[in-house]
Amino acid sequence: MPKKRSGGGLSPMQQAAKFLGVSVLAGAVMAGIALPAAGALGLAAKGSVQGFDEIPANLKSPQLSQRTTILDDQGKQIATVYSRDRTVVDLKDISPYLQKAIVAIEDSRFYKHGAVDLKGVLRAVNKNAQEGGVAQGASTLTQQLVKNYFIEEAGDDPTKVAEATQQTLGRKIRELKYAIQIEDKLGKKKILENYLNITFFGEQAYGVEAAAQRYFSKHAKDLNVQESALLAGIVQSPSRYDPVNDEAEATKRRNIVLQRMAELGDISQKEADQAKQTPLGLHTSRPKNGCITAVKGAGFFCDYVRQVVLTDPVFGKSKEQRAKLWNRGGLTIRTTLDPQAQQSVQESIKDHVYKSDPVATAATIVEPGTGKILAMGQSRPYGVNVRNDETTINLSVNHDMGGGVGYQPGSTFKPIVAAAAIEGGKPATQEYSSPYEMTYPSPVSACDGKTWRDDPRKPTKLTNENEEEHGPYGMKEATAKSVNTYYVQLISDIGICPVVDMAKKMGVHRADGRQLRQAPSIALGTQEMSPLTMASAYAAFASRGMYCTPVAIESVTRKAGSEQKSLEVPKSTCSRAMSENTADTVSTLLKGVVEDGTGQEAGLGSRASAGKTGTTDERFAAWFVGYTPNMAGAVWVGDPQHKRKMTAITIGGIPHDKVYGGEVPGPIWRDMMSGALDGRPAPDFHLVDIPDGSHEDDDQGKGDRGATDGNNGDTPGQVTGGPTGGPTGGGTADGGTTGTTTGTATGAPRNPFPTPTLSFPEGLFEGQTNGGTGRNGHGGGRH
Repeated sequence: MPKKRSGGGLSPMQQAAKFLGVSVLAGAVMAGIALPAAGALGLAAKGSVQGFDEIPANLKSPQLSQRTTILDDQGKQIATVYSRDRTVVDLKDISPYLQKAIVAIEDSRFYKHGAVDLKGVLRAVNKNAQEGGVAQGASTLTQQLVKNYFIEEAGDDPTKVAEATQQTLGRKIRELKYAIQIEDKLGKKKILENYLNITFFGEQAYGVEAAAQRYFSKHAKDLNVQESALLAGIVQSPSRYDPVNDEAEATKRRNIVLQRMAELGDISQKEADQAKQTPLGLHTSRPKNGCITAVKGAGFFCDYVRQVVLTDPVFGKSKEQRAKLWNRGGLTIRTTLDPQAQQSVQESIKDHVYKSDPVATAATIVEPGTGKILAMGQSRPYGVNVRNDETTINLSVNHDMGGGVGYQPGSTFKPIVAAAAIEGGKPATQEYSSPYEMTYPSPVSACDGKTWRDDPRKPTKLTNENEEEHGPYGMKEATAKSVNTYYVQLISDIGICPVVDMAKKMGVHRADGRQLRQAPSIALGTQEMSPLTMASAYAAFASRGMYCTPVAIESVTRKAGSEQKSLEVPKSTCSRAMSENTADTVSTLLKGVVEDGTGQEAGLGSRASAGKTGTTDERFAAWFVGYTPNMAGAVWVGDPQHKRKMTAITIGGIPHDKVYGGEVPGPIWRDMMSGALDGRPAPDFHLVDIPDGSHEDDDQGKGDRGATDGNNGDTPGQVTGGPTGGPTGGGTADGGTTGTTTGTATGAPRNPFPTPTLSFPEGLFEGQTNGGTGRNGHGGGRH
């Protein structure tokens, strides 16, 4: 008599064996007809087993998770990523030795039985009854395939995996019915092919192709007899027979498989004996997965592509759908990455900033008129080893795409103010007194009929970089020298709202996702932004006023069986941000910056180029953003944690008393753009004639005249009311500033270019307080 459970009755597996045995003897299984409900035999607790007829008839084979390959715009591989390392191959691409070995050791009667091996079931029933437990199984390859389907469908959900592998009569019955269905629809060869592609072979390898690469560094079609026997032997227990960690146990198992193949006539006994004497012959390859494997420093671009797939609704309406698409893999993603530009970016970064430096750099290049991201890199390598100066924070992008909260762009924001003024009718010859020192003009008009006002009790003072810088200046000279007082007078003249509107049209937004604050300090670049945002904005100047949203993906195909299915991808949206004349005028202004102004060290020689330097208050960040007619790029240098001021500092082996935008980011930009553009057309800008101003100052100060903005942001200013003089719109602005805007009289027309006054409020500059929570670069604690 078989042993009984302590509580009385047969064990679940013995019950299953009895149930299947009875069914087999009745001929029901072979006929494929409905089996009696398990409850009729009293074999299961309530609710644990469905009747055979009640199980859905259709089992959909899951889309097998496999590698996703990310390519550059030339079709060359950047990286491979996967949830499960698997490459699906056809049966013809699998060694015949391996096909025979897996059948020999797992289901030797595979080609002779249906979904269930009748003799195997009876043998297992008898053996298990004698042993009083589960000494021998009777699952066919078809049944094992069904089980693997359930496991694959469960993915990485531990609860679903447990349900898919639980040893219950209900699961066995479901497997049985689906196995009958599969045998009828697929046929033996397809079943074997599917089984070899889905099965786990240990060491992160799913399917025979990944296993062949993992253990022998070759394709599955090239496996010899002893290699095939080793892989076939692993399947029963991947951890126990792991050849990497237990060579002796794996060798014993391989030899059992070889002997079984000889007994079945798959190979001769002599071949088996010879193969048994050979060493395992492992030639292992480490699994290479994820953006850390990316070539040419493209790990951060790779991660950006991942973020696009996980966040863009075009890849799925819900977060769960998008994650499933990415994790299942099997995608071939062709990107916009230009290998020449990417290599140039990384080489320039390596030459100018060391990964161990106290500050970092990030650089991005985009294509004007298309929005294509051509290159993206940074000095801190992609990875998780902090001791090796690695990081997974993408310093080039916004927080919601894997970046920090951004960095104050300083004077690189000034061209946006200039564009707003020119678009609104201001001539490029506009002059202002531009003294070395002044208080901020107040009041200044804002959007929605509001007015920004400084605190009259403690007006904020503003200075230029050097005392020699004083006006009057016209726009051309003020831009070349980056004169702070000129641009503050300009925004107070035209108002804040035209600048905010122009910034939005150019895709300029804060890296932390918050709305742009309406304060005159915006003119000096006090609100944190990312290099990708700034490069894309300047690309609008290069394309004569057309702004295109940045894109990283050209096409995506997904492997479905032996076919490739194209998926929809995000498209760049292009819109006119300003007139051609405005863009051409700004290009003329910024061409002067690299020819005669603060950006001379960034010049590209005979190739037409334009750009702007930027250095933030207390030198926590330095920038150069520039462009040619066919490429636009941004370079930021600073401490991602916003703790290290760039004074008395060594960067890339070169000591600096003070870091200027033209001195450190400028040469990085020059070198990366030179390499990226090498051998490519060199078109000219459409320049306009801007007469020189009446004031010429030959005693120029040295270096960048960036936003070294005095006590910006340390004092409260106010923005009050709407058109009817409503309540104060108070609140603390970024970095400790407060803004209050008061409304104009009811029905009074708002002058878009009010006459500036010289009464100026404190705290114009948000995000620049010393030690405040609004400091750029904190990134929510992500380093």
